[in-house]
Amino acid sequence: MDRNHCGRFEKASNRREFLAKSAFGFGALALGHLVMREAAASEPGVLATGQLGGAASLAPKAAHFPATAQSVIFLFMTGGPSHLETFDPKPLLRKLDGQPLPASFDPEGLSLQFMKATDGKLMASPFPFQRHGQSGLEVSSLFPNLARHADRLAVIRSCYHESFIHGPAITYLSTGSLLLGHPSVGAWVTYGLGCESDNLPAYMVLSDGGFRGGNVMYQSGFLPAVYQGTVLRHEGAPIQNLAPQPQLTRAQQRLLLDQVQQWNDRHRASRPGDSRLEARIANYELAFRMQAAAPELIDLAQETQATKELYGLDRPPSARFGRMCLLARRMVERGVRYVQLINNDWDGHSECAGNHQTNAARIDQPIAGLLLDLHRRGLLDSTLVVWTGEFGRTPVMQGNKGRDHSPYGFTTWMAGGGIVGGKVIGATDDLGFRAVTDKVHVHDLHATMLSLLGLDHERLTYLFEGRQRRLTDIGGQNNLAERLQRA
Repeated sequence: MDRNHCGRFEKASNRREFLAKSAFGFGALALGHLVMREAAASEPGVLATGQLGGAASLAPKAAHFPATAQSVIFLFMTGGPSHLETFDPKPLLRKLDGQPLPASFDPEGLSLQFMKATDGKLMASPFPFQRHGQSGLEVSSLFPNLARHADRLAVIRSCYHESFIHGPAITYLSTGSLLLGHPSVGAWVTYGLGCESDNLPAYMVLSDGGFRGGNVMYQSGFLPAVYQGTVLRHEGAPIQNLAPQPQLTRAQQRLLLDQVQQWNDRHRASRPGDSRLEARIANYELAFRMQAAAPELIDLAQETQATKELYGLDRPPSARFGRMCLLARRMVERGVRYVQLINNDWDGHSECAGNHQTNAARIDQPIAGLLLDLHRRGLLDSTLVVWTGEFGRTPVMQGNKGRDHSPYGFTTWMAGGGIVGGKVIGATDDLGFRAVTDKVHVHDLHATMLSLLGLDHERLTYLFEGRQRRLTDIGGQNNLAERLQRA
């Protein structure tokens, strides 16, 4: 079409001329799409809403920089385990046991859930701490088996954030945000790196008693739905309906699935950009492949009796969580990128010591067995193991020898994934109320995890509602990763 000097059309060309000239534009669009696909394969975190969703986005992607960890096992202790009973010894608290909070202690800004910081008397932990390993790392008597791995643990005693309520705190640790609708850490990791397995989900989740934070703990949020965690059951068969219908041969099932795929593709074409639909369609194909891979994954009969005993499967207190830990090892061994194990419930508002003793008996041997088994199989160097809760507990007593919630100072530990263990990073004050030295915010914790996986938390972004979103929002420092790797 010809234009005059003002840009208005003076005459219309015929249809053939219009199509011939327009074809150059269509070629450019196609080239742009191919370039974007190539970029997505080489650069994590470049997708925007509705772009390149579906199964292809789970293909392995290059990290931003060399990684020390390839996979993650995230051990989430919901309810808020007390750092004072577990990994943060406080000699002064033992000395002042039963006394009021010292007048010199400033409770300003310490909002708690059910009490004021000055309401209760100080309460020391009844569990003694001892030094273990060549490093002399102090661990509570609650964890006699885990303490044998003291030289593998990097204990961060100065974690903190801003929420003293379970729901928002779990959301914070799970997604890096206090708001609902954001992707979980596992979703971000699989979005950034994809999966090493063609036959198993990239992100798998097990809980020994439900999800206190709901699906926020493993959801994909505003990321495409393909990045959501796959939940396995903790009782009975972890994955249902794995066995194919006996009347169908595998070739017949393949033929049926191909026909369903054609219908699904037709349905998807009428609903572009619906990531939930794309993920559901992709799951048909994944489910077919899982019928061959998943039965082998969950078949613990392949494990020796010695291995089962290592994880505590022969003892009632630890059998359930031990089975979860053993499955986690089998998952990372088969290329699953992110495994999340959830243990319930450390909410010690009353008889905190009894609550923690019961829970520690469930997890101590399984986690110790997991670390040793990963090490023996050469997997610990490439697998980052993280242990945490949503917050800590107060040094002052609540009710009947309980402790209230405290997000102002709590403990997380990491092992494997290139970490040099046997060290303590940061500290809370002498009573254990606040993080005071080398403070590590939840955003810093997430940035560190991503860094060990070779992902820059500032570059791992997703365009949503006009803004490049990221796991660490506008915060996060990853300088902790260097300290964790330094002897």
